[in-house]
Amino acid sequence: MSACCRLMACRAVSTIATHHISSPQIPIHLCQLSRFPTIHQHYIQRKIVLTSRQWVIEAVGSGGTGPDIGAADGEIHKNGKRCCSYPVEEVEKGSKEEEKFANEKKDGMVKVVVAAVATVVLGVGNRVLYKLALVPLKQYPFFLAQLATFGYVIVYFSILFLRFRAGKVTVQMLALPKAPYLAVGLLEALGAVCGMAAGAILSGAAIPILSQSFLVWQLLLSFIFLGRRYRFNQLLGCSLVAAGVIITVASGSSAGSLMEAGIFWSLLMILSFLFQAADTVLKEIIFLESAKRLKGGSVDLFVVNSFGSAFQAVFICLLLPFLSKLWGIPFDQLPLYVKDGAACFLNIGTGLGGCDGAPLLPLLFVIVNMGYNVSLLHLLKISSAVVSCLASTVSVPISVFLFTLPLPYLDAAASLPPGFIAGAITLVAGMFIYCCKPSIRPTK
Repeated sequence: MSACCRLMACRAVSTIATHHISSPQIPIHLCQLSRFPTIHQHYIQRKIVLTSRQWVIEAVGSGGTGPDIGAADGEIHKNGKRCCSYPVEEVEKGSKEEEKFANEKKDGMVKVVVAAVATVVLGVGNRVLYKLALVPLKQYPFFLAQLATFGYVIVYFSILFLRFRAGKVTVQMLALPKAPYLAVGLLEALGAVCGMAAGAILSGAAIPILSQSFLVWQLLLSFIFLGRRYRFNQLLGCSLVAAGVIITVASGSSAGSLMEAGIFWSLLMILSFLFQAADTVLKEIIFLESAKRLKGGSVDLFVVNSFGSAFQAVFICLLLPFLSKLWGIPFDQLPLYVKDGAACFLNIGTGLGGCDGAPLLPLLFVIVNMGYNVSLLHLLKISSAVVSCLASTVSVPISVFLFTLPLPYLDAAASLPPGFIAGAITLVAGMFIYCCKPSIRPTK
């Protein structure tokens, strides 16, 4: 009969413990032991020792005599005692794996922080350059919006082709189901249409305030579709971030500017942010599902961007008659409008005026906007939709501050809103509370 049997390790409540078993007939089981020598049943006394580095079972004969068992399989001879021990190499291997996991987790946190900072910087540049790009294209904002829709399809697929040739994108990635990308394109198109319709009526100060519903939708949809459970400090932090943006923007606007356009347009803008939030959560689901299909790998973000933008362009084409009417452009005059907009964008032609700053400012906006979209999707891929939303939200008050500086091509610098300092402090406090983890007291 083997003397090394099963003893539940959960019974050990200290790092060093010793158990004496008086009856030699009782089988002794020791879990996590890999190989054990056979110890004959006629030994009188058996003793089990648990140390911090190894499991040891000692078989002691009367007077320390008995048949020679041998030193194989981890047996230890000391003072007439014969011991079988748990291999230290396996414990050290487990310790190295835990250390490796901790280092990977730390590196992942550093990557998220770096990506979040890059997203905030590009988000600020995106907002500022959009304002500057509209200086030469003030008569053609619809052209700039459609350039971002259709032009990016060509750019994204060109980058996708180069990454495929370089081996970064595999055939398995391209063979993933296209239905989720179709849904992404539909949600992006609906969000753009609702946002354009409401943005044409609402005041400039009302839109950043209503945009904070985006964060609320993110939390709710992540809870429903991803099964995320948020701690109290995370919910409080998100609330403070949204409140900080509202305080910053609303303090510089006139009272009642949010509701002066009517409740319908405010609700339509909130609905547009629902579509955008659903779009980001769906992209996060795509990344999670692709990791399962690709057996631990992850789909390249340019695959998601390229196919999502392509389907968005298809739906925008179907909605062009409605969109052109929304912007006050007769549909039969749309080709002439696009031609004039392209000429102003490139600053060519003799019959156009007021296009100073083109093509530099529009091109800068296009480049930074593309980098911002890629950075935002990368942050979503390595973290979550809520983290990417927070990074995008932080860029709002920073942009408000930059517009108070003397920027080129703008007539006059805006004044700093009275509640800017209070809003900024509230926003920073919300970010700090969201990132802090509550301490957990060890249980006895």
